[in-house]
Amino acid sequence: MGFMFGAVFGSFVNVVIYRMPSGEPLWGRSHCNKCKKNIPWYHNIPIFSYFVLKGKCSNCAQRFSLRYPLVEFTMACLYALVIYQYGVSWITLEYLILVSGLVAAAFIDYDHMILPDEITLGGLAIGLIGAAINPERGFTEALLGGLFGGGILWLVAYIYFIFTGREGLGGGDIKLLAWLGALLGWKAIPFIILSSSVVGSVVGLAVSKKNKSGLKTMIPFGPFLALGAVLYILGLKSVGIWYIQLFFPDI
Repeated sequence: MGFMFGAVFGSFVNVVIYRMPSGEPLWGRSHCNKCKKNIPWYHNIPIFSYFVLKGKCSNCAQRFSLRYPLVEFTMACLYALVIYQYGVSWITLEYLILVSGLVAAAFIDYDHMILPDEITLGGLAIGLIGAAINPERGFTEALLGGLFGGGILWLVAYIYFIFTGREGLGGGDIKLLAWLGALLGWKAIPFIILSSSVVGSVVGLAVSKKNKSGLKTMIPFGPFLALGAVLYILGLKSVGIWYIQLFFPDI
């Protein structure tokens, strides 16, 4: 059931990924970008329709991106895993909102090098509201987590700018980490930063070597923050807590 719900919401996340950066309304019917014909509902079934139609518009045969079923499948797997691990609870609902926003943010950042405020600040607001009504979390801890998450990444970005004269992190990354801190708590932040930095560094070095652009290679950091957060909630939370206690055993 979680897989099916994830695939359905993945279809909407696709809409967010493609329309939000251009300012196109999110609530209009899906249509082919070439012939502009609306896609009938029976040709818009998540994952399934893409392969039945062989990745083409049924009207003009324009090819659709393979990313559509990829995003839907990714969302389906994430929803299934979150529901399997946390059952039916308030925290499950909050985590489903989180992974939806993270998938959308990661792809938008990859395409456009931006993290929309509608996702990051909207997520932060939802995270704080959730803490106020979710009996499993506390509002004060969420507020401190948001301040810590956003503040520590702002400090890293500021120090990097002081030493290099270049911006290494955008404001969107800071807002995204503030959302993660508000929802997951401040103890999640060191793990998310460490894991995203390690993976991001490996990818960055590989890209710079391929492009022969050296250390000036610019890659979006949002997808790696999203990956770190997903790893944290889907099995590595204990590693994150262990990492904190390694330096602060009394916490």
